[in-house]
Amino acid sequence: MKENFDQSLIHLLKHEGGYSNHSRDPGGRTNIGVTQRAWEEYKGHPVDEQEMRSLAQEMVTPFYKAKYWNLIRGDELPAGVDYCAFDVSVNSGVGRAVRFLQLASGVVADGLIGPGTMNAIAKADPKELIQKICQERREFLHRLATFDTFGTGWMRRVSDVERVALEMADGSP
Repeated sequence: MKENFDQSLIHLLKHEGGYSNHSRDPGGRTNIGVTQRAWEEYKGHPVDEQEMRSLAQEMVTPFYKAKYWNLIRGDELPAGVDYCAFDVSVNSGVGRAVRFLQLASGVVADGLIGPGTMNAIAKADPKELIQKICQERREFLHRLATFDTFGTGWMRRVSDVERVALEMADGSP
């Protein structure tokens, strides 16, 4: 939903935290949920640790909009589904978020949001989509090699995303 980006970003950033460079995290150096690799791609040049540490919400907001929200067509998704898919895209990739949306809406999961996917999403119950996406996400995360290290936090995040997304689908902020 077009009006939901700012609210969705606020909820997402509650889970992302600050600077991190955990040895078991395949994302490597990260701040406010932005990996160094993704920030370098977005900025078009290499960045160092100091620049990564200096990231602030106002700096990364356009990044999140361009690299995730717009690619999942967040402005066109139902309330709650938009936030749920946005969080998946940031945490596990845009392609995976789109495939989860497609699986939940009963269309071929080809990773591309076209008219067929958008029609299926429009016909589906948003709450059911949210629940199915979160279930797909849980199953995916359980299969990751780093689940033993990060799994508890991931499951807590998915549960919180599901709760907030369902509230958004009901019209709550």
